[in-house]
Amino acid sequence: MIELIRVYEGANSTLSHLYIDGLFACYVLEDRIRNKKIFGKTCIPEGVYPLKVNLSAGMNQKYAPKFGKRHMGMIEISKIPNFSLVFFHIGNFHSDTNGCPLMGSYFKKEDNDFMVLQSAMAYKLWYPVIMKKLLSGNPKIKIVNRLKRFVS
Repeated sequence: MIELIRVYEGANSTLSHLYIDGLFACYVLEDRIRNKKIFGKTCIPEGVYPLKVNLSAGMNQKYAPKFGKRHMGMIEISKIPNFSLVFFHIGNFHSDTNGCPLMGSYFKKEDNDFMVLQSAMAYKLWYPVIMKKLLSGNPKIKIVNRLKRFVS
């Protein structure tokens, strides 16, 4: 099972932990949790969503040269109400997300917002693991809010 557990919220960002089969994999950065969706500025609502491989989105042309044979398509979180083309991808700041989860090896809080660091490294490490799960069956991701107060 793949779980994304949201743990901290910044002014415009949400920091999560990604678990694969119950083990911590990496940090994830998303936009802020909002009751009403604002395009490109709202994270995915809590719920369980299917994962699929997307071979046609424009990000494929960007990622294929970077990752070569390892890139088998974008990992898309699908069937999210009022959202489309939501992919796990690389980025460091909430302004890089557009509603997509960004993978990171570390995190930092600066100016009331979170960022993830060494995103490409986390993506390269966990992309094949998630892809293997995706190709072996009917994988889903469970997204849960368990927000705590961040103390630095």
